[in-house]
Amino acid sequence: MSTVVAETTPQADQPARTTLREGAFGHARALACRECGHEVALGPHYACPECFGPLEVAYDFPAVTREEVEAGPANIWRYKALLPVPTDIEQSPNTEPGYTRLLKAHNLGRELGIANLWVKDDSTNPTNSFKDRVVACALSAARELHAKVFACPSTGNLANAVAAAGARAGIKTVVFIPSNLEKPKQVNSAVYTNNLVAVEGNYDDVNKLASEIAGEEEGWAFVNVNVRPFYAEGSKTLGYEIAEQLGWRLPDQIVIPVASGSQLTKVDKAFQELIKLGLVEDKPYKVFGAQATGCSPVSVAYKDGVDVIRPVKPDTIAKSLAIGNPADGIYVLDICRRTGGAVEDISDDEVRDGILLLARTEGIFTETAGGTTVGVLKKLVETGQLDPELETVVINTGMGLKTLDAVADHVGAAATIAPNYPAFVAAGIL
Repeated sequence: MSTVVAETTPQADQPARTTLREGAFGHARALACRECGHEVALGPHYACPECFGPLEVAYDFPAVTREEVEAGPANIWRYKALLPVPTDIEQSPNTEPGYTRLLKAHNLGRELGIANLWVKDDSTNPTNSFKDRVVACALSAARELHAKVFACPSTGNLANAVAAAGARAGIKTVVFIPSNLEKPKQVNSAVYTNNLVAVEGNYDDVNKLASEIAGEEEGWAFVNVNVRPFYAEGSKTLGYEIAEQLGWRLPDQIVIPVASGSQLTKVDKAFQELIKLGLVEDKPYKVFGAQATGCSPVSVAYKDGVDVIRPVKPDTIAKSLAIGNPADGIYVLDICRRTGGAVEDISDDEVRDGILLLARTEGIFTETAGGTTVGVLKKLVETGQLDPELETVVINTGMGLKTLDAVADHVGAAATIAPNYPAFVAAGIL
């Protein structure tokens, strides 16, 4: 088999070399800087050697038809031609995430006054969050780069996904989390790996430590650090699926939670790729970002009309969105402004209300990130920023069982009664 060679550290004077099999990253051509356009070889790089801007995957796409996609497996690998993965990706053990349900939200739509509303429900992924998508792509890259350890800094869902995927693939995993993370998310990681490391501090402290380790330890693939460009591409599959499930068309409006901002930017990238490939009709669409007020640096920048994201110290129950220095924040601003959308934020009480609203209208128990997105959707309608007459999609990124503490003290038994009919009548239920 012929091979290609990639540099493992583009900034080094004499970088080490990693031999890759041909087609290791599918139709990906290179890693391109999002700021200056400079390209580097495919490999474990995440910063441009020219300007230190972030790198993302660039492609030479083949012709792709709707029929070819529809004939693929019922997971993200139906879009493998559009991802940085080998053509034989299905043969490598992985959690096979994706192709989750897109539900017509009649009840929620009526409640909010939205005529045509859909919920993209990613809580049904293998570890119950959208992170399984991005981790699957990162795992493929880690394999092709011969990584010995699969790792991540995480606010919870990513740690769950990395630990599970590593177990499935038979690769050693180490996951780093803030020590005050919700207990269910800690347990959901610890069942898959005995290398769960709790770090004193917030996510930004954890991420800083992970970056230091990645720079010192060889053979470690940190999914959202040194293989981040490959990892981030997994979020595109949300955009692909939404378009396909809508009958190969784009929604008029979409509301997406913002933590690092990567998911929002990649959904937009997916829509643009589908347009360029002729798989959907080119049409205007608006992208809206959702944050919790206790960690809303992107929303603040949007409202202030500035292009600089000022880091904040997170203080919110929406811990999965609690990234005070979001790596893709400025790109979120660009996309929301370009498409005519917005970035909005809501209080923790409104986050809880969003969780209960989705559960009691559509039977979907979302975590705090989803509560944030639904709450922001409500606020966008009330403030006139979102058109209730246009087709709208809202993304639910995770399962509410992971963040029970957020609502545990706000719900409970309506009454405690004796086991007889008169007691039931006296309680006045309904």
